[in-house]
Amino acid sequence: MLDFFTIATKGGLVLWSKAYGPAQSSPINSLIQEILIEERSSTQIYYKDNYSIKWTFVNDLDLIFVAVYPKALGLTYIDTLLKAATTQFSELYGDRILHKNTGIPQLKDWGVQFEALLQTVEDQDSQSKKSRQPRKFEETVGYSNTLAYAKAKPEERDTAKSPLLDEDEFRKNVELLKKKTASPRMGGRKGKGAKSPTASPVIGSDDSKKKVKEGRKWDGKISAKDAKSLDYSNSDVSEVVNADHLVDQSGLGQHSKDGTYNVADLEASDEESFSSDESEEDYTKISARSLQAKKPAASSGLLSFFKNMTGQKEMTAESLEPIMGKMKEHLVNKNVAADIAQHLCDSVAKGLEGQTLGSFKSIQAHVKQSMELALKRILTPKTSVDLLRDIAQAQAEKRPYTIVFIGVNGVGKSTNLSKTAFWLLQNNLKILIAACDTFRSGAVEQLRVHVRNLKALEQNAVVDLYEKGYGKDSAAIAKEAISSAKMTGHDVVLIDTAGRMQDNDPLMRALAKLVTVNNPDKIIFVGEALVGNEAVDQLTKFNAALKDFSGLANPRHIDGMILTKFDTIDDKVGAALSMTYTTGQPILFVGTGQTYTDLKNMKVSHVVASLLRE
Repeated sequence: MLDFFTIATKGGLVLWSKAYGPAQSSPINSLIQEILIEERSSTQIYYKDNYSIKWTFVNDLDLIFVAVYPKALGLTYIDTLLKAATTQFSELYGDRILHKNTGIPQLKDWGVQFEALLQTVEDQDSQSKKSRQPRKFEETVGYSNTLAYAKAKPEERDTAKSPLLDEDEFRKNVELLKKKTASPRMGGRKGKGAKSPTASPVIGSDDSKKKVKEGRKWDGKISAKDAKSLDYSNSDVSEVVNADHLVDQSGLGQHSKDGTYNVADLEASDEESFSSDESEEDYTKISARSLQAKKPAASSGLLSFFKNMTGQKEMTAESLEPIMGKMKEHLVNKNVAADIAQHLCDSVAKGLEGQTLGSFKSIQAHVKQSMELALKRILTPKTSVDLLRDIAQAQAEKRPYTIVFIGVNGVGKSTNLSKTAFWLLQNNLKILIAACDTFRSGAVEQLRVHVRNLKALEQNAVVDLYEKGYGKDSAAIAKEAISSAKMTGHDVVLIDTAGRMQDNDPLMRALAKLVTVNNPDKIIFVGEALVGNEAVDQLTKFNAALKDFSGLANPRHIDGMILTKFDTIDDKVGAALSMTYTTGQPILFVGTGQTYTDLKNMKVSHVVASLLRE
């Protein structure tokens, strides 16, 4: 039974809707927020709570038809209903909708038309189910193994198709079987213990002498003075340390009028935004190489040349297919995950089918413009990224604001934690760093050096390290650090965690325990900008672990991301799109170097321009 059917414009104006029962939730709103806005409309069906949702676009009228029905029923006629409804509605009201000066059309008669259409589709579906009859036994393969089949005449045996292979295939299978079952004595496969004969070494030769492993020889010796200078385990942080080289003065951010220090924006020497008012020459820069469909034959003449320039009057799936294929290849070359590039191209193509082009506007330019809008919708943050405002709110509640940094091994969690600490110290906040990486050797000492350097850079900086050594429970250390910060008046607690691969269940359980026990304000995933498909796998499994191992009804998930090594990828910024598309969460900062000022704001326009640039 159908629960809900609605017809709306792509701008969100509902033209007509019909409910057949009370709705326990709002599946239409969920469809808009999680599918349409996020450019996931290439999906054929969407499940929300107890509902299944299917939809179809009428792009020439800028309309969307949505049908909602119970997930348990699995109605088979929904696709037919949507197709019939779009066809009939377009015939009745298409002209009035296209002439926008006439206003919104009155759909008084559509309710009766739809009810009749729904009844017809349901009747046809029930009749088709009744007409389906099970096959007779004589028509099945099992009949060929019976005595009746053996006694039957050859012409009567045609009803049962024999499953036997043809002679050539049967002969190949026999040869393969002979090779597999060949005896080892006859030159077949050797057994597990079989060894190939080797010549015995000659007595007295160099080969017969047992080689002794030589010890490692170092290039130079380390004096006691050098060893003491390299030992930071018991160093006094009050000693004078020159850390000026860890701050790039040219990379410092700016102070706003209210005194807030903001990190600098990511600079791009040739940054450009592909807006709708750009020239056609700029738009076709990619289309001439990356997005161009197959070239017409030389004999096609001047008419085909103009057709290739201006495109077709109406965009169809056939005309879009080669262009979207090139667009997908272009995105993959920019380091976008292959699956995400495919979903994104399918969604954009689905939104373009049926639209009419201008007289001299190429399909390539139209596709690129639509892709630009789709990328901006995905990359624009849906939640607040103002951490300073959230910290001020926590201060008003007289509690420390807690941030957990998570990620795989070697991506730079501790380094970017220290960069974040430097940014917060510029805003006169008191920082406590919790050393919860009790697994990696040297992790605590690394944070101790960062704390010493940060104190050396700012005379009145309040940044401390809370540590309990190695081999301890990281969740317990984080809890103690938060309690200590509350008593000592620290504003922010930055929790460093051990790097772990996404498939390591024991370590992922430990991470989920840390998050569940301490319930941090922000969970920041630190990932490399170099990865492509691996980024999707990492984020998906980290989120799944936080959900599966938490034991909570409403588990936490990743709240934001920091992309590291962004200065090494040139314009291959696809990891930013892959991560945002996978989680739906924003990228807070990008790391661009080794100094404390190499933490930048990522501009959406820069990423979009880099993704679309040839």
